[in-house]
Amino acid sequence: MPEPSPLVPSAARFVNAVRARIATVVVGQDEVVERLLIALFTGGHLLLEGVPGLAKTLLVSALARSVDLGFQRVQFTVDLLPGDITGSEVLDPRSGEFRVVRGPVFTNLLLADEINRAAPKVQSALLEAMQERKVTIGQETHALPAPFLVIATQNPIEQGGTFELPEAQLDRFMLCHRLSYPTPDEEREVLRRNARLGVRRLERGAVVASEFDVLAGEPAGTIDDLVAAMEAVQQIHVSEAFTDHCVELVGRTRAHPALDLGASPRAGIALVKAARARALIHGRGYVVPEDLFALVHDVLLHRIRLSYESLAEGVTKERVLREVLRPAAVAAAGAVE
Repeated sequence: MPEPSPLVPSAARFVNAVRARIATVVVGQDEVVERLLIALFTGGHLLLEGVPGLAKTLLVSALARSVDLGFQRVQFTVDLLPGDITGSEVLDPRSGEFRVVRGPVFTNLLLADEINRAAPKVQSALLEAMQERKVTIGQETHALPAPFLVIATQNPIEQGGTFELPEAQLDRFMLCHRLSYPTPDEEREVLRRNARLGVRRLERGAVVASEFDVLAGEPAGTIDDLVAAMEAVQQIHVSEAFTDHCVELVGRTRAHPALDLGASPRAGIALVKAARARALIHGRGYVVPEDLFALVHDVLLHRIRLSYESLAEGVTKERVLREVLRPAAVAAAGAVE
């Protein structure tokens, strides 16, 4: 077994500090917090899907304030324009020349809230930024700050006023995590905490405080802590057997008869990257099959597309993925290295 990286213990302390800070605001949602940290440590983009009211926006805001990161939030609406995200050229009346006004994409962590409420043209404005970490405005290309990642939220596409994200954009999200309702015990704690928030005074008036008001204070970590964690992820050992399982699993989606579109090579890259970050979060210096099976739904489901015949027959992506995973589970039984 490979020796754990010397950076793993310090990274574990950073992870625990960030988790504890987020837990002061958000009840439960441990799995979602893990996915947020995976995205942060790998520079991958994350899509959070769930009905309104599940604290998706609060989670991302809490993460940004837990680490000393630049943070911008864009509320996607049907009338949003691409320039509202990337920025645009504006004519200066005094000089008669155009100057660039940078948009909210120039930040470390961009929250694209309800991304599927905007038209596809606006969604596509993020493609260059997500893939190449740069933005073209007019004739000039501008590099984005480092680190840079997009965490987007979307409502289920069955809801009114939503657009389905194009495959090219979905493929650029390393993970797509689906949030569920809290347990009764967690929901009771949410209500108790909300009842204790009280009133926040503003000049001569006051407003009822919300969970967002609890986020004040010093961050739990710095950019240096984040960079150290990112470096530690790169030292996590990945065995040849694990790599082979990822290649085989992704390839099996391309041959499945129920699918029109299998997973791209980005899926295999995402599996390895996310598994390394998950291993670090769990205090290991190496990946294990458990990492693969814990992450495979978030990595693959949004990258595959059912054929029209399969949809007509009531086949679901979850069923296809179970069929794809069945032989992989048997083969991976003794693959820990």
